[in-house]
Amino acid sequence: MMQSLYTASTGMLGMQTQIDTTANNIANVNTIGFKKSRAEFADLMYSVMEYAGTATSDTTKSPTGIEVGLGVRPTAVNKIFSEGSLKQTDNQLDLAITGRGFFKLELPDGTEVYSRNGAFKIDDNGTIVNSDGYKLTPEIVVPQDATNISVGTDGIVTAVQPGQTEATQIGQVTLTNFINPAGLHSMGDNLYIETDSSGQPVEGTPGLDGLGNIRQGFVELSNVELVVELTDLITGQRAYDSNSKVITTSDEMLQTTNNLKR
Repeated sequence: MMQSLYTASTGMLGMQTQIDTTANNIANVNTIGFKKSRAEFADLMYSVMEYAGTATSDTTKSPTGIEVGLGVRPTAVNKIFSEGSLKQTDNQLDLAITGRGFFKLELPDGTEVYSRNGAFKIDDNGTIVNSDGYKLTPEIVVPQDATNISVGTDGIVTAVQPGQTEATQIGQVTLTNFINPAGLHSMGDNLYIETDSSGQPVEGTPGLDGLGNIRQGFVELSNVELVVELTDLITGQRAYDSNSKVITTSDEMLQTTNNLKR
């Protein structure tokens, strides 16, 4: 059986992974805080018929050898944490991070998760939560009669209450960073969870120790660039087509071989 049939099939499977990744990027082009992914590949083992440096005579050696590759395999789907553009909303509870860092949230079971989506709300207890009701950590409770909420670039949250002339600090938004954000596990819902590859979470004050600043009244849009994704979609499709043509060609060659004897 011709090896090219199996080699081309690995190419088709690889391009399917790329197109699946690109499709997910395009589907989330308008998802707040979404970070795009990139499929990465490596060539497979080689069938060696002659090693480079093999003696071809008493005085000469093969300069290149004969090695035939056996295809391709996906090695990673890498999350790209480049910063997305900011969109002004004028909503007091919309927060965007300019620079590195994640908001820390707490799931109902106490698990700590992380997100770049800063579209926050207030629940029935006055606690700042995300769209799914997960609490922002450290917990911040807004007084029921607060007339204005302000969040500084350093994350300090203040509120003005009736009868007061000055704002009162009610909490502090912190940011968490990782030495390898690409190692975080994507849970969906714009949430990430720590893994052994991401490193330990390092929590700090916005604007200090390499962490980004907070921008109130803005949200961070997806970092997906449609032109790039559509280009990747086209190249992935063409590569898939080309590999399918290799299978067709190999099949025709086998058919020719079978027709040698009639």
